[in-house]
Amino acid sequence: MGIHRFFTSLNDLERIIRAPGMFKFEEHNVAAHSWKVSQYAMFFATIEERAGREIDWKSLYEKTINHDFAEVFIGDIKTPVKYASPELKEMIAQVEEGMMEKFILREIPKEFHDVFFERMKEGKDDTVEGRLLELADKLDQFYEAFAELKRGNTDKEFVVMYRIALTKLLGLPLPASVEYFKNVMLDDVINEDTAIDVKELTRKIMAEH
Repeated sequence: MGIHRFFTSLNDLERIIRAPGMFKFEEHNVAAHSWKVSQYAMFFATIEERAGREIDWKSLYEKTINHDFAEVFIGDIKTPVKYASPELKEMIAQVEEGMMEKFILREIPKEFHDVFFERMKEGKDDTVEGRLLELADKLDQFYEAFAELKRGNTDKEFVVMYRIALTKLLGLPLPASVEYFKNVMLDDVINEDTAIDVKELTRKIMAEH
């Protein structure tokens, strides 16, 4: 038992592929995803801070860097499956939480238990930092789906992923961030040349909101 176990387990995140079982032009692993989420959150936290909101930067970084560590235990579950029902989503969350708790108690030195329980708990909550994590997590899913659609991947699950991610992004209670995403970034997205008509798909989703 010791922090050595935690550090070596981080290597496993590099071997967990996101959206498993689907044909993809580009593979993405959970470790890279966590780093990108931290970058997205850092940018949008800057947007929110400039709009007058107070940001707990320490909390933000801890939430984003650690948010998917529990996938070491259960792997990545495809978005359409995870969101098939609220009950299933809650059950998956409970399994992750339980396995994370056992891991901390078994592998982390006792003097650091309180720190790890705080850092590894579910980060998506009603705080501005929790909302920014939610935005950043969905933005990476959005970009992963967009990259596949752009290159002509006809797997319908990527259309579902794109729709779920965009719908979530547009509905988040972060007005400054959503406005920037919608009026600046999304304009760049839909003006890219894509093999599948992402512009029309995006406009349909936006019309629903």
